[in-house]
Amino acid sequence: MKNILTAFVFLISVAITAQEKYTLSGTISEIKSGETMIGVNVLIPSLQTGVITNVYGFYSITLPEGAHEIIYTSLGFEDYKETITLTSPLTKNINLSVSTETLDVVILKSDVEKTNIRTPQMSVNTLKASTIKKIPVVLGEADVIQALTLLPGISNAGEGASGFNVRGGGADQNLVLLDEATLYNSSHLFGFFSVFNPDAIKDVTLYKGGIPARYGGRIASVLDIYQKDGNKKEYHATGGIGLVASRLLIEGPIAKDKASFLVAGRSSYAHLFLPLFDNDNVAYFYDLNTKISYDINDKNKIFLSGYFGRDAFNISDIFANTFGNSTLNLRWNHLFNDKLFSNLSLIYSDYYYGLELKFAEFQFDSGIQNFNLRYDFTNYVSDKVKLQFGLNSIYYTFNPGEVTPTSETSGINSRKLTDLYAFENAVYLDGNFKVSEKLNIQAGLRISSFNRLGQESINVYENDNPILYNEALDIYQKATPIDTISASRSTTTKSFVNFEPRFSLSYQLNDVSSLKASYNRTVQYIHLLSNTTSPTPFDVYAPSGEFIDPQLGDQVALGYFRDFENFTFEIEGYYKEVQNRIDYVDDANLIANDAIEQVILNGEARAYGLEFLARKTRGKFTGWVAYTLSKSEQRTPGRTPVETGINNGEWYNTAWDRTHDFSVTAQYELSPKWSFGANLIFQTGRPNTFPTAQYEYQGQIVPVFEPRNASRLNNFHRMDVSATLKPKSNKEKKWKGEWVFSVYNIYNRRNAASVSFRENADTGANEAVRLSIFGIIPSVTYNFKF
Repeated sequence: MKNILTAFVFLISVAITAQEKYTLSGTISEIKSGETMIGVNVLIPSLQTGVITNVYGFYSITLPEGAHEIIYTSLGFEDYKETITLTSPLTKNINLSVSTETLDVVILKSDVEKTNIRTPQMSVNTLKASTIKKIPVVLGEADVIQALTLLPGISNAGEGASGFNVRGGGADQNLVLLDEATLYNSSHLFGFFSVFNPDAIKDVTLYKGGIPARYGGRIASVLDIYQKDGNKKEYHATGGIGLVASRLLIEGPIAKDKASFLVAGRSSYAHLFLPLFDNDNVAYFYDLNTKISYDINDKNKIFLSGYFGRDAFNISDIFANTFGNSTLNLRWNHLFNDKLFSNLSLIYSDYYYGLELKFAEFQFDSGIQNFNLRYDFTNYVSDKVKLQFGLNSIYYTFNPGEVTPTSETSGINSRKLTDLYAFENAVYLDGNFKVSEKLNIQAGLRISSFNRLGQESINVYENDNPILYNEALDIYQKATPIDTISASRSTTTKSFVNFEPRFSLSYQLNDVSSLKASYNRTVQYIHLLSNTTSPTPFDVYAPSGEFIDPQLGDQVALGYFRDFENFTFEIEGYYKEVQNRIDYVDDANLIANDAIEQVILNGEARAYGLEFLARKTRGKFTGWVAYTLSKSEQRTPGRTPVETGINNGEWYNTAWDRTHDFSVTAQYELSPKWSFGANLIFQTGRPNTFPTAQYEYQGQIVPVFEPRNASRLNNFHRMDVSATLKPKSNKEKKWKGEWVFSVYNIYNRRNAASVSFRENADTGANEAVRLSIFGIIPSVTYNFKF
């Protein structure tokens, strides 16, 4: 009996020893620059497990004691393999080298070991900066937003329109982040360019669904962009000279292998040539990206990054217009231990809009500011469990507008619209769980609150109703305030609390395919006041409050994903509902309106569709084919049985509804010297509202319009091509250059941006006039690096 007990104790001790586990962790960087790498796969083939580096290049995985082969892999870089023996926790920092065979060939990030099949994350698109630079765009300038619109579920309101739309959502429903700071306008020159300098960008990720719980505040998507940290090894400059704009980036070490800086600037200069044509008009933009990173030690890093951009328009003696974003972010990365990583950020963001009407001699200024404190933690509990949790607090100041006379002879009196204030808070917990070899789950909960704070002037209405319905005329009319009160900014006039559950899962059917599903609820507390088809600089943001409820979005998605040897295929279906979507009564005036509640009603929206994406990611010929079949609608029924609501309470197409959206993006590496690219795009025409009749009343012609967005513009399509020439470089010379020749809209399609109606001065007949912004546009850009 004693021998049996001794043997049993021995077996138990062996089992306990066999179950001993240790943590492997570290940071992965590029060997030449020291730049940390996002999304690198750390794989352990023998255990069929792995982990991906976070946005700061950090990874952590817990493994059984013993010997393991570790593979570090990222497309565009040489794989690094090493066998390690774990007998205690181990820190392993790795530097990866660029692969000469696959350099600049990769189109979309893809996992060569097919971990994208296993991960529960879905409805996500990630682009590399090298990809963005190769896509032919208008005027030859590489553009993040234009590149994203070539992917399924993402579109814009047309040529010359700013912003972008995701899965039937409005442009204001997208959270746009640059180094964690919110940007409220993502476009330059009314959509001709985006605000993102591709030279300064490290990573671009767009979440269309299955949004992680760490993100909040918008209900359609999250565009998360990180800037480069700067080269810690050597000084380098990168730039380009184009027909209408140029850019320059300078980076290098402050202290080698420890601290670095990055400064990048862009500016357009086409306006400098306008005086040659006796033209007093001016239109240009400029922006500046900056970043400083400092590695205090192995456990602490700090970053200071900023962005400043401005657009300027000056139309002769009529008006001058200036607008743009400013951000500043101070971040501290701290590693508590090999399993617990944290990031503390203090962020400032500002959007300014200024308009001077010279003929009327007054200046109009508006904007929005916020101060944002966020503290995020990642706990790599084990190889099967990863937890992310944190908190976020944002203080808002809204400036609806201020009118100031610009001369003593101006007939305009000074007027300041009431500033608005709000405080948004959130806590979240998100977990990734490997339930089995085939089933992975991501589940999270975000709890958000929003407090509308006191202000100098608050309108009070009879029965709390700021908008009245005139049954006899079948129109909505403004209610007259019965009183005006003021409240201290330290008090809360209206508060909201919402629970935002997030859930997604993947079930691996076999080694090359999987099914994924997701559900997420998101809440949006601030609203863009705009009744145009796309955001304009003159649009104004307003917070939820007594008369404006927060938007609530619920989305479900189901997808099938498959990897072939050189191809990937994805198909996703989604359905989304939105509560409390703002809608505007007919003839609503949004400009300099200090009582916006008098012209808006709360409605609802819905969107649903199918998305297809086939990608070829290897070889000389690469690219993707994307197709979206979708519907986007909204309605605002009457608040009582008597009211007709908007559009008689019926569903109508949103301005960004696109039934069919098809695109092909292709690139071909002919040789080390020549490469070629092309885009082909087809989209259903944008919804529009046209007049169907007219009548004369007291000598005035009054048009009669059809129901909202009942008609459409003509279908949109075009083709773009590009060719890149890389002259043979001398290895002894550090200067490297390339020429990019591109033709936008090569067959000169005159796509309609809008259609207006007028009376022909000669015949007196009514006629429709189509406005087209771009025809064929050739361009050439010289890019360099040294």
